[in-house]
Amino acid sequence: MARAMKVAIVDDEADMRQSISQWLALSGFDTVTYGSAEEALAAIAADFPGVVVSDIKMPGMDGMAFLKRLMSMDSGLPVIMITGHGDVPMAVEAMRIGAFDFLEKPFNPDRMTELAKRATQARRLTLDSRALRKELSDGSVLMKKLIGTSPVMERLREDILDLGQADSHVLIDGETGTGKTLVAHALHAVGPRASKKFVTISCAAWSEDQLAARLFGPTEDGTIPLIEEARGGTLCLEDIESLSHALQSRLLTTINEQGTPPETRIIAICNEHAPDNTLEDILRPDLFYRLGAMTILLPPLRARGEDILTLFTRMSEQFAEEYGCDAPGITAQEAAQLLQAPWPGNVRQLVNIAERAVLQNRRGSGSIASLLMADNEAAGPVLTTEGKPLKDYVDSFERMLIDNTMRRHKGSIVAVMEELCLPRRTLNEKMAKYGLSRSDYV
Repeated sequence: MARAMKVAIVDDEADMRQSISQWLALSGFDTVTYGSAEEALAAIAADFPGVVVSDIKMPGMDGMAFLKRLMSMDSGLPVIMITGHGDVPMAVEAMRIGAFDFLEKPFNPDRMTELAKRATQARRLTLDSRALRKELSDGSVLMKKLIGTSPVMERLREDILDLGQADSHVLIDGETGTGKTLVAHALHAVGPRASKKFVTISCAAWSEDQLAARLFGPTEDGTIPLIEEARGGTLCLEDIESLSHALQSRLLTTINEQGTPPETRIIAICNEHAPDNTLEDILRPDLFYRLGAMTILLPPLRARGEDILTLFTRMSEQFAEEYGCDAPGITAQEAAQLLQAPWPGNVRQLVNIAERAVLQNRRGSGSIASLLMADNEAAGPVLTTEGKPLKDYVDSFERMLIDNTMRRHKGSIVAVMEELCLPRRTLNEKMAKYGLSRSDYV
């Protein structure tokens, strides 16, 4: 849920404070006023959840000194300065020190609203980014995000705690949407390198030349190559299967040059499996065995049993709070559907379905079955971690769903179409595909 932003108004003139406060309050802002910079500093700390509007000319500590104190405390705090008419040099100096923007008296109230809106948006992004960085550096917080009490999740948490303490490189594998990036962050955060940098890059997001420059240098903009930036910490290579053979050789050379224990730990993430290709087939053997000395295989959601219902409930409650409505209750029949679904998109798919279920519930229409049916249409020709084509799971689940719905509605095609949100033609095609006949249910 988006955090509420405050606007702190600092001015020694009571009428001006009140005027700005009333106008911004009418525009939907939560305002608080202070009669002096000293009074404001006693209340505003680093990570203040809002922005500051301050006059420059005030008795005691003036606006410029106040701005410098605020910037030394929190350089990411947006401060809007109010200057006298024609006082351009003062405004320029304020911007140089770090002011977000300035208003020249007399100012247009709409301009004040516009600046406050931009400043609060910028502040929200800054605070959210800080919270995320803190979260990703806190091993206990990350471990709590690995929700579930199934045996495979208990084992995963134990593996993270064990391997996190080691120095060896780690290979993380698993189907799409299972949380591999979260596990990579957790491995770093629970280990001895937690205070060092965690640097990540997707090998699939760059051309070969661009990736080579980003990893090993030299870079066009003169930035430090990622191998150097991550020195002493962890370098996370997502989509390792996209790394060309030439770059695999360079990476292997770098790993060999680091010695034992490695100066920089590498966590490699595999994000895609072709039906006829394993990661061992894609990577050169010497690199595969160096990266795969320690391997974590993330469990697919369909193998996690009751965790599915726990996750769905938790996500539904979060989205219900965000949208300001009730979370959807699920029937025993819907719980069974969730437990038996193939989940081709795993946890990521469950989160999306939970959000759409909340929105459906708010409108008072739709069903979980129809959401599952629509999502499963997107399953591609990939192998699961069990070595079985994902489409087999999807087809089996889809047949079961149509069969059960037809039985419940005693062969009523219209009722089945409504519950599963399927056009008649699509339903007929699927029934023919799975050898289902309406006459068997009437």
